[in-house]
Amino acid sequence: MNTSSAPSTGPLAEATFAGGCFWCLEAVFLRVRGVAHVEPGYSNGPHPSPTYERVCRGDTGHAEVVRLRYDPAVVSYRQLLAVFFRIHDPTTPNRQGHDVGTQYRSGIYTHDAEQAAEAREAIATLTQSGAYDAPIVTEVAPVANYHVAEDEHHRYFDRHPYQGYCAFVVAPKVEAFQRSFPDWVDQAAR
Repeated sequence: MNTSSAPSTGPLAEATFAGGCFWCLEAVFLRVRGVAHVEPGYSNGPHPSPTYERVCRGDTGHAEVVRLRYDPAVVSYRQLLAVFFRIHDPTTPNRQGHDVGTQYRSGIYTHDAEQAAEAREAIATLTQSGAYDAPIVTEVAPVANYHVAEDEHHRYFDRHPYQGYCAFVVAPKVEAFQRSFPDWVDQAAR
């Protein structure tokens, strides 16, 4: 799943985000320059073995997430946060558009104390700027109990671009990212 054309200049870092359906997040982050790998999964719920069906029923407490492996020499964590906040609504608890349930919550699941501090700082900056008409409800917590999603969810948008949800929900998020951050688009993944 390596999608970045930029050669890595060092070790890759990880980031984990929840912001609605993981098909949306995956489709966008696959197109970010410096992101080498995007993996849909489930995180921060107590159930020991979440599956798509269980997560969708709300039985596991997990959020649908994407785990990124990225080159911090090419794209910063702060830039990834900017993309994350641009492509979903962080003010709606347990909801993104018509997708409703705890699995669709807004969350930043951090891999270290530095990421937690940057996430909280980004939220404070957005709040102070008045970027949103309602309070940001994004959960910031250490990543926990992560499980990779089933194979059929990997690169879902790329494999099903004309499926209704992909055409009317995912594609506009990809386009919003490309319009908002044209210099951050991985031209090879476009």
